Amino acid sequence: MEKKFSTAIAGACMLLCLSAANAAAPAVKPGPSDAQFKAIYTQEWKWRISQKQEDGEDDDNSGVSSTLPRIDAATQNQRLAYWQDVMKKLGGVKEARLSAPERINYQVYKAQIAAFIAAQEFKDYEKPLNADTAFWSNMTYTARRPMTKEKEYRAYIKQLADVPRYFNDEIVNMRAGIARGFTPPKITLVGRDASITSVIDAKTPQDSVFYMPFKEMPASMPDALKEELRAQAVKAIETSVVPAHKSLLKFMREEYVPASREELAAESLPDGKAYYQSKIVEFTTTTMTADQIHNIGLEEMAKIRAEMLDVIKQVKFEGDLPAFLQFLRTDPQFYAKTPEELLMRSAWVAKKFDAKVSKYFGYLPRRRFAVIPVPDDQAPFYTSGRGGPGVYLVNTYNLPSRALYSMPALTLHESAPGHAFQMPIALEQKGRPPFRNAYISAYGEGWALYTERLGAEMGMYETPYETFGMLSYQAWRASRLVVDTGVHSKGWTRKQAQDYLRENTALSNHEIETEVDRYISWPGQALSYYLGEMSIINARKKAEKALGQKFDIRNFHDTVLQLGSVPLPVLEARVDQFIAEGGKSPYPDLE
Repeated sequence: MEKKFSTAIAGACMLLCLSAANAAAPAVKPGPSDAQFKAIYTQEWKWRISQKQEDGEDDDNSGVSSTLPRIDAATQNQRLAYWQDVMKKLGGVKEARLSAPERINYQVYKAQIAAFIAAQEFKDYEKPLNADTAFWSNMTYTARRPMTKEKEYRAYIKQLADVPRYFNDEIVNMRAGIARGFTPPKITLVGRDASITSVIDAKTPQDSVFYMPFKEMPASMPDALKEELRAQAVKAIETSVVPAHKSLLKFMREEYVPASREELAAESLPDGKAYYQSKIVEFTTTTMTADQIHNIGLEEMAKIRAEMLDVIKQVKFEGDLPAFLQFLRTDPQFYAKTPEELLMRSAWVAKKFDAKVSKYFGYLPRRRFAVIPVPDDQAPFYTSGRGGPGVYLVNTYNLPSRALYSMPALTLHESAPGHAFQMPIALEQKGRPPFRNAYISAYGEGWALYTERLGAEMGMYETPYETFGMLSYQAWRASRLVVDTGVHSKGWTRKQAQDYLRENTALSNHEIETEVDRYISWPGQALSYYLGEMSIINARKKAEKALGQKFDIRNFHDTVLQLGSVPLPVLEARVDQFIAEGGKSPYPDLE
């Protein structure tokens, strides 16, 4: 079994090894190879949309589909066979004969298909939840999207009616996972059914999160139509959504959690070593081993710790690092008194960046973002913040765990120039196939973490404590290299992982507990951040050394962001091209 699964991993590894060299190959004009490749990905993308794997043109602008995805085992096997056939077709494309844009598309696309194949081979769909997210809570994102058209509302009501079928299929898959020991660790599931009970315990259908789109409907919509749609929504919630959640809760409490595995390590799963290596390839886009990553983490933590000690000297604190961390975790001066204070502090940091943006970026995204609190039903187990196109979510739950000195770094990461800046820029690039909008964690999280460091250069940290907050966040991400590999490859316990974060970062105990459970239940994802940042920092240093006085930080940042989400070897090759071209802007009109 392990030998079979290693095929997809080996293919992805080979692709990554070749990406950098191929990306720097001589320019080729569009020709038959371009047409051959485009035909492959165009056909596959249409099929992918039909599988409800992506938002498609048959959905409304908000991405509202009238059905939920088909996820049964037969469908999953068909998907595996389809993507394996796509990979065979890609093998027939002569990459060296592709034009420069299509060569990059090829490298991104082939890595994407390899990751899909590996996920299907390992049957990831039999474990559709972790400590951070779950299939049932993901459904609420549609409920929180703005709707403006009758068509959207009617599609959404049909989707609600499809919940029982969808939940039942998930339960069947999860039972198959139980049968072969493929579940999240039991400890990470404790209390995670709160988001299920919140749906069941809503006093009326109108109090349910799924009713949100019907609370504020377009003023232009006739009142009679509004009432008709609202009545249908109430019926769907009463007869489909709530009963499905009750069945799911019974399954989780009586079957799934009791049967979930006690072991923490991904390597303890079926074909565990190959499985964990596949996640390393997927989330880091590198061919490194767990041991190599673990050692990098230890080396980087030592460097960051030295920087932390310098800040402690600067503030003249009498005590060692553990004492300083305890001071930061417990002194009231560092914590907001109200959720509004935390939100306002976050917004203020974002606006401070606006005053500095022109010195560091030439191209600015058109899309703005809102600062909003994490929804109450998700907040207890949610990260401290999360950002993307149009939104910066700030977790106002448990205020004593949300340090104000960390807000500048968090805000830069999640809003601008991090996720709420980078993602819209990628989406605004013209002429790219839609699969290029997929999120590659090593690139996206690497960029966002890089912007935290950039904050020091931009003068965003006004006090030594805010600088320490940034360093604590750097240590947090570097420590993930140690903790993730420690848990999944070296037999670390949950307590060992928590103690490591507690000893090396200023994170609160609540954050440490939720973060460690996230790493335990989501192998490999935590590795993407720091390795991605290191790739960007090293590429920048290389460009600065090669270009000297010709180096323009705005042109460098614009080049990285225009490229969009790509494997790290592709990013590094693009910076080599940036150097070869003399460090010019990728936007000629801005020069």
